[in-house]
Amino acid sequence: MPAKKQLLDAVRAARRRLVEPGPPWVRADGDFELVALPEADGDLLRDQLLAEQASVVVEIGLAYGSSALAIAEALAAGGRPEARHLIIDAFQDLFHDVGWEALAPAAGAGLSTLIRERSQLALPRLLSEGLVADAGFVDGSHIFHNVFVDLFFLREIVRPGGLLVLDDCQWPSVATAVRYFQLNTGWAPVPVGAPTRLRAFRLPDPRVEPAFEDFRPFQTLA
Repeated sequence: MPAKKQLLDAVRAARRRLVEPGPPWVRADGDFELVALPEADGDLLRDQLLAEQASVVVEIGLAYGSSALAIAEALAAGGRPEARHLIIDAFQDLFHDVGWEALAPAAGAGLSTLIRERSQLALPRLLSEGLVADAGFVDGSHIFHNVFVDLFFLREIVRPGGLLVLDDCQWPSVATAVRYFQLNTGWAPVPVGAPTRLRAFRLPDPRVEPAFEDFRPFQTLA
């Protein structure tokens, strides 16, 4: 069996195991269902990245690994030799490495890499190293200033015309951070599928750099 097919089958099997019987460890009863990206949303994320023909994806937040496995599946299915999946999460140890161990097939194949740092510190370093990504997925800290900093640096890292997908935009802190970039830097909503808690945005191409005189106050929509 070709190595690419083996990797894809292994990642799909890992996704199934995470759903049933579930992760081998949880922080508390019901935590997996509360924290992890639901399987149907993971399918939407996978399909969006496949349609995007993404080769390099940066992910913020790992937790139980549900979104990471969906991203790994998309990259494995795409079959591009340059495929790369960078995951940033300083707190995977609080999940007993459940998410990272679920990604063993992708990590073993060199597809997925875990950076155990706060994203607000790791992203500027990756930018200075010249990283360019096709897409980003954000499900890390939900504190407003942390989300804003994540989005600021992902705007620098993700190529013009690339895609950003976020989870939990129903939280005002996340939605407000995104709203700034919509109003002031030209991020355009992209349909993902319904019903879903995911929201996707297309970065403009060419890049929009507004003048300070054109600043538009931002707030979440009622």
